[in-house]
Amino acid sequence: MAALSLTGAGLLAGPATAAPTAEPSPRPTLATGQPPAVTAPSKPTPATPAPGRATAGPTTVVSPSATCGGQLPLGKVKNCASITGATQQIWTITSTVDQDTLYIRLREVSGDGVGAQVKDPDGAPVCYAGSYLTECELGVAGTYTLTVTLSYGTGKGAYSLSAESMRTPSTCANLPASFFSFASTGRSGTLPAGLAARCFTFKQPTGTVLHLADPGGAEDIQGSILDAQFQPICSVRYPTECTLREPGPYRLFLGEMYGNKAAYTLKMPRISQSVGCPALPLTAFGDPGAAVGTGTVPPNQGISCQSLRVTTPGRLVVRLDQFANQYLDWRLYDDAGQVVCTEYDSWRSCAAPTAGAYTLVSQNWNWEPVTYRVAAARLDQAEGCAAPTGLNWDQPTLTVHQTSPVQTNCQPFHGEAGERVMVYRTPDRYNDVFSWIVDEQGGVLCTESSEEDGCALPSTGTFRVISYLSRWEAEDTDLTYRMQVRALTDATGCPTVTPGTYNAAPAGPLGAVRCRVLDLPTAGTYRVKAVGEDNYRQYATVYDSTGHRVCTDVWCQVPAAGRYTLVLGGGAPDSVIGESLRYHLAVLPWLPSDCRPVSDTGWQDAPVRGQLSSPAQFDCLQLSSPAGALITELLPGDATGAGSPEVSVIDSTGAYLCDSSWALRQYHCELTGQAPFFAIVNSDDGDEAGAYSLAFARTDGPPACPALSAGATGTTVTTGAERFGVCLSIPADARAATESITWKRTAGTGDARLSVFDSEGRRYCGPTGYAVERTISCSLPAGPVTVILETDGVDATYQLTHRDASLPAS
Repeated sequence: MAALSLTGAGLLAGPATAAPTAEPSPRPTLATGQPPAVTAPSKPTPATPAPGRATAGPTTVVSPSATCGGQLPLGKVKNCASITGATQQIWTITSTVDQDTLYIRLREVSGDGVGAQVKDPDGAPVCYAGSYLTECELGVAGTYTLTVTLSYGTGKGAYSLSAESMRTPSTCANLPASFFSFASTGRSGTLPAGLAARCFTFKQPTGTVLHLADPGGAEDIQGSILDAQFQPICSVRYPTECTLREPGPYRLFLGEMYGNKAAYTLKMPRISQSVGCPALPLTAFGDPGAAVGTGTVPPNQGISCQSLRVTTPGRLVVRLDQFANQYLDWRLYDDAGQVVCTEYDSWRSCAAPTAGAYTLVSQNWNWEPVTYRVAAARLDQAEGCAAPTGLNWDQPTLTVHQTSPVQTNCQPFHGEAGERVMVYRTPDRYNDVFSWIVDEQGGVLCTESSEEDGCALPSTGTFRVISYLSRWEAEDTDLTYRMQVRALTDATGCPTVTPGTYNAAPAGPLGAVRCRVLDLPTAGTYRVKAVGEDNYRQYATVYDSTGHRVCTDVWCQVPAAGRYTLVLGGGAPDSVIGESLRYHLAVLPWLPSDCRPVSDTGWQDAPVRGQLSSPAQFDCLQLSSPAGALITELLPGDATGAGSPEVSVIDSTGAYLCDSSWALRQYHCELTGQAPFFAIVNSDDGDEAGAYSLAFARTDGPPACPALSAGATGTTVTTGAERFGVCLSIPADARAATESITWKRTAGTGDARLSVFDSEGRRYCGPTGYAVERTISCSLPAGPVTVILETDGVDATYQLTHRDASLPAS
């Protein structure tokens, strides 16, 4: 096949001298990989060892008798042991084909770098060959010269040289039709160090789609596929697909990036009209039985295939077992090799647009082989579906069984156009459940994110909930999960609840279903809270008659009188609340009525007392302070549970002002807005039923608290269950800029904390921590100040004193 011959002689920069001749070392042939037979010379000639890798490591020792100039056969590697100084080593190449391209590999073996200039028959430069593979485009047929020199004209080096022709290669191995089967083991071999390129040829129909595997693994092997006009079609290096868009026959030239010796394995299975793939029959819903495909996918982006046949167009669901799905992704191709769908965007539904053959390709992103199981089911079928279910809320929860890791389950139901349906599902042990709704044609509904809950059905008819468990262990045989398919629109099967009253225990505990119909007499804002028997809040969503969300918080504003549906965990698809859950439900007007009055001089008046049966009970108190007043809440220091309830303050319009989590207990609460003002009392989540006792104190003005006496004696106060708040004042003319205030328990039990308010009623110092005895320093603006001591609700006596903090203690 070779139409090129290479002859030459080494030339020196000085006077010309004859180059010594030497017998070439035996080299492997491309066809057999074995050295050709040679006749032994008349006297021993040292053998040339294989050239080393052009990477860091021991320098390859090249025989000093290696030829540095002379004939260079195509597809062979010649080694030059030495080139020094300004020496030029010239090779001549005779081409019998116009417009050929040479692949030239000039590889530095040791020492200083080398380069080569290629000139045409007239001596004009054609190309320059450097350290990497060079594609040198020739002109007319004739004799070309290739001159090798040291890159900088000084020093010493060793190199190897190889060339191959694109149009008339030395040899080209044929890749038969069987090579393009998925069942083929490929074509393996070894590229010698320094080889320019190895040629392969093959025939395939124009338009064929191939999968090109990585030919080198850890080696950096790459190549190019050329069409019949020697134009590049695809690169061979990383796993990818190649479409043979132009006619063949085709040639593939393969080489190692740096000219190192490297093993390769060529694999190019045909995706269009694929062969060698095991058949994967489509399965019904439920356990697929024998309709399961298996295979092992090679590591590092290796692939495996399954062959599917679809008799009519339709949508499919493809299921890989969970372990394999960690590392594999899949793509479905039609018979022309075009991607129909991918796992990323079609894991719920993959549309097969025409009847015919399809190829399912799985690719492995792991560094180890992965064995997998796979099944595919039509989404437009009814075979294997469970018995239809209704959408009412009082029907039993469904239990779904899964007995195969690649099983897909189907639950039909009838729905009306515009009906909003919610699917709740949860595993009976740790797992992940996936579900979605399809129509009769298998079209997936409601996959886009939405601010609304549930899926609005586009038409009236039969729909299916498609679901499965994703996790499956080797020992698993029958896993279960629970499911509820419910209508949010005009919900049926929910008990009806009407608004209750403040200062009374709510109805309950109620059971049977997770929903309630709220029959609300007027538009406006309501207080809605559900609490389980464990006294923890059950988060609920309220929907209108069309299934649209109205509220998700305790604060619930409805636009009109009517019936609304409350659902525990309404928007949480992974929440299945069974019939065994019992809960209390508070439904109250947001603005309270019939509230007990409470004094704002709780330091001298009896505290208000109450009993909270659960965190769903709300008590209300009407505050006596006017608009603009500043107040603080007084609470026994030893109060716990329901005895230390949440307290929030609203005005007469229901506007929130403050609560006990911060302002009422740690700062001060200013009564802005419209009077009268109300305190809403509610126990914390988890608190058992219990009694509370609390009071309020106005801190910004009259009536003034008793004066705190100056001097070491100070003021002595008595506290207990009926008086756990003490209020004392220090007149403006009886205090310093910075006051030192001390409290000390002198009798009884318990401890106390202290706060200091300025003349405007704003907390300036404290609250301190609780202590039996403590002294604080407090710097305040000019004017009188108020001192409030809060104690435990037990009998005790405390002594309080104050002095100028700038003076030494007496």
